[in-house]
Amino acid sequence: MLPPDPRIGPTDSFFTVVSRAVADLVEHGYDSEDRLAYWVRSIREAALRSLTPPAIMERALNDTLRALYRAQVERGAILRRHPGIARFTIEQVKPKLRTELDRRILASASLIRLNREQEIARTLQRFSGWATSIPPGGTEAAKRREVKEQIRKPLASLSFRERRVLTDQGHKFVANLSEILATDGGAIAGIWHSHWREAGYQFRPEHKARDLLVYLLRDSWAHKVGLVKPGEAGYLDQITQAGEEVSCRCWVQYLYALRSLPPDMLTEKGRAELARVRMAA
Repeated sequence: MLPPDPRIGPTDSFFTVVSRAVADLVEHGYDSEDRLAYWVRSIREAALRSLTPPAIMERALNDTLRALYRAQVERGAILRRHPGIARFTIEQVKPKLRTELDRRILASASLIRLNREQEIARTLQRFSGWATSIPPGGTEAAKRREVKEQIRKPLASLSFRERRVLTDQGHKFVANLSEILATDGGAIAGIWHSHWREAGYQFRPEHKARDLLVYLLRDSWAHKVGLVKPGEAGYLDQITQAGEEVSCRCWVQYLYALRSLPPDMLTEKGRAELARVRMAA
């Protein structure tokens, strides 16, 4: 095993370590497994030092999701997605919503750890692939700046992507809370809302095409007794869900009453039931 490089210290930056690793391989080439193993270990250690400590990331994740829970559930912001539902319904469903909070915190933390492991592995793979191509004795042909940029690339924007994961997991969390409330509250359909009108939002064309379409919820109470049928849009479970895809900020407004549905989504039995309810009102 090579002795520790005196130029590498425990506080050296990731960029510094990669630069020295590239310089060393350019000078000596791939002349031993020991040389490669030393630099792979040094780059890995520097990469880990360069990232936000896991405890801080998990605290930020915890704070983000708990703040969303307080806003949506405890302060009632979720009711915007469920017009007409009684406020006490949230109280009845709260245990499930709280369970979803705990589940999302664990799942999101696991995702961040997995992303880190994958990006570090990609970095080491790029370095190893390049290093093993250098002949013993070194080379003058290597373009050091380009090589360093390629090796650093997987980790260079990881901090930004981790912040995006926090945001994305927040959207998924709110969408899941809303779906739980809709299921337990007796929703029968949902209106898809896209943010395609928002300046700068990179919407998916297929999500824009869904904007304001009404989707039937399969096996709702109204569906089971034959009062409703799918309209032009079909069933909500036939498409990707709001917030499911990366960076999707679409949301669903849930409907609970027959009178809220387009006429073509009511069966003959449903129209008769709606007429009966209106007569009794």
